Amino acid sequence: MKIKGFIILLFFVFNIPLLSGQNILNYQKDTLRALIDKSNRAYEAYNYKDAIKYASTLIDKSKEYHDDYHRFLAYDILGGIYSETDDSIQGRIFSEKALEIAKATKSDSLIAWGSLNLAILYSDNVRTYDQAIRFFKESIAINEKLEDLDQLYLIYISLAWTYIDNNQLDEAYDILNKAKSISEKEKIDPLNKLYIELLYGKYYYAKKNYVRAKRQLESITEEIDKDSITDIAIEVYKNLADVYYKTNEPKNAFLSLKKYNRYKQKAYTLEKIEETEKARAKFDVKQAQNDLKTAIKEKEYSDELISKSKSLTTILIIATVILLIALFGFFLFFRTRRKYIDHLKNYNEELIVAKEKAEKLSKVQTKFLSTVSHELRTPLYGVIGISTLLKEDPELKAYEEDLESLKFSADYLLALINEVLLISKMDAEAIKLSKTPYKLDTLIHSITRSFEYGLKQSKNKLHIQIDRNIPNSLIGDPVRLSQILMNLVGNALKFTKEGNVWIALNLISVSKKGFYKTSFTIKDDGPGIPIDKQEVIFHEFTQVENANHSYKGTGLGLAIVKKLLKLYNSKIHLKSAPEHGSEFNFSINLKKNNQKTKESDDQNNKSDDVDQTKLSGNKHILIVDDNKINQKITQKILEKYNVKSSLANDGKQAVEMSRKYKYDLILMDINMPEINGMEAAIMIRKFDKNIPIIALTAVELDEMRAEIKNSGINDIIHKPYDRSEFIKIIAKNLPTEKSKTL
Repeated sequence: MKIKGFIILLFFVFNIPLLSGQNILNYQKDTLRALIDKSNRAYEAYNYKDAIKYASTLIDKSKEYHDDYHRFLAYDILGGIYSETDDSIQGRIFSEKALEIAKATKSDSLIAWGSLNLAILYSDNVRTYDQAIRFFKESIAINEKLEDLDQLYLIYISLAWTYIDNNQLDEAYDILNKAKSISEKEKIDPLNKLYIELLYGKYYYAKKNYVRAKRQLESITEEIDKDSITDIAIEVYKNLADVYYKTNEPKNAFLSLKKYNRYKQKAYTLEKIEETEKARAKFDVKQAQNDLKTAIKEKEYSDELISKSKSLTTILIIATVILLIALFGFFLFFRTRRKYIDHLKNYNEELIVAKEKAEKLSKVQTKFLSTVSHELRTPLYGVIGISTLLKEDPELKAYEEDLESLKFSADYLLALINEVLLISKMDAEAIKLSKTPYKLDTLIHSITRSFEYGLKQSKNKLHIQIDRNIPNSLIGDPVRLSQILMNLVGNALKFTKEGNVWIALNLISVSKKGFYKTSFTIKDDGPGIPIDKQEVIFHEFTQVENANHSYKGTGLGLAIVKKLLKLYNSKIHLKSAPEHGSEFNFSINLKKNNQKTKESDDQNNKSDDVDQTKLSGNKHILIVDDNKINQKITQKILEKYNVKSSLANDGKQAVEMSRKYKYDLILMDINMPEINGMEAAIMIRKFDKNIPIIALTAVELDEMRAEIKNSGINDIIHKPYDRSEFIKIIAKNLPTEKSKTL
């Protein structure tokens, strides 16, 4: 972790005069100090190439001047750089060499320093975590003995960071408080104080205290942006993006991710990584050459002692040359291989980062659309419910047409919300085909019934033809098939006036596995579609301009059809010409349902019937909803069926009333303050196992259906709902015996 290592490196470099006690000349000391300053500045600027170059030169000069302090520093810097560039093995070798030199000098400050840097290196690997903690504690013990509070403060930062990364939060909190205590007593550099604030933010995030984490992290954003403190900014905005996501603030999450990527790009570029690898290779070659020179000298000295023979010397020289050529070729081969491997690794890392970013943005977008759809469905429930009730009022007969238009507009807006959400889910690949029993004739009847008002307005006629060889009892996904057909039929009706629309289902073939390949054709005699527009109409938010028609829509219907048919491994086909109508055709495999049950047959054959006997007998229903308008609408509908009802404004009140009184059924809203509907249902189930509870909600069911059912809720009614469906579900769940009344 570069931030931890970087804090300590700066502190040590600035305190070199306190550590250097050897007798070296002033110009030698100046030379060493200059090399350290250059290496440190290059490191700070992510210019690892120059940092490695100056550090390697520092090793040579410190050996020449017999200065162990600066030789320690050189190896320590190299250990940090190699570790930072993902060569942890070589980094550890250099850092262990630095600690070895420190112990040879018997300097407590150097030993504490070397132990700390090894602790930081070991802390990034779970297998060496225990060794890291041991080195941290050794360094702390030495600095406590030296009473070096500045150094202790920086060690506490690194140790707290390590504890947080390894989810040892209580230990991290104790260390952070110790560091905070030092900062209040000592004059600490403002930059280093920012790390304490950052770590408190990471701690609260790990403890899932997102409010405090957000407040802690936001408190330092202004300062890091003002001074462009890259390393801290990367950590702060990465954590802030996660916090905003947890607190349902998608806009702030997106902005934090944007700043995080900007700082990340500033810190790490491909060009600098390539330069680092070149500098590292150059330094490795230099080390290898020095080792080879030493070996040659030792060999020559040994040969001189063994024999002065000219022939033997010649043979050894030839062998050495061959060895050098072989070594050089071997080195070139592995350097080239390493270069390509590193490039591939960097490219894969970039792809992973891009994939993670796209996934996060997709989740934020889906969450945003889901929340907005819920907030829109709730008032639409009021609009549709009130308009339906007013339309049935005999005293308002003169306004029947206006109320019908109002309800149609609300239904249209609801359909638009559902279309946008459906498009978003399909783009996120969050939709799968279900396998549930259904009746084909019931499905087609439901579709035609939903267009009764549109047919009346446009004066169109709808013709239906179903091949008798197609089985009526099927198993599959009736919801998705309905969405396909309703969009195609709706599209035909929108652009046809005083004409005809045909729905034709024809059997193509039957497979050995029992699949009925069926052709669906939706045809109209409307204005038709120009050839040059027949491809673009399947794009999102696209419509063909029609001078003879004033209809304006979203242009999502055909795009939804195309995406849904992909789930069936099918495609939509279009035949059309101006003034000759349009014909849309697709084919899918239908699966016959061989496991018929009497109950399912009755439900499909009598989908519009309501068991009135269950609604009689002085039934009493508890309506739980925090929206007063929605309460009244539900109550009014129940009154039309002579069903008595009581009102609860939230989950807490619902639990209290259910405990005190006996109801026949509970209609439970899900999103409510303090105690939501699912929590209330769980609490009610503790003292009443039998009372039917029906969720009456506008939440997105694909996301929460399983969670709602697991809370003890028997059934779900999705707002806004069809009134007949509403009454049918209530009648189905009401007990047959007469309940106690209030």
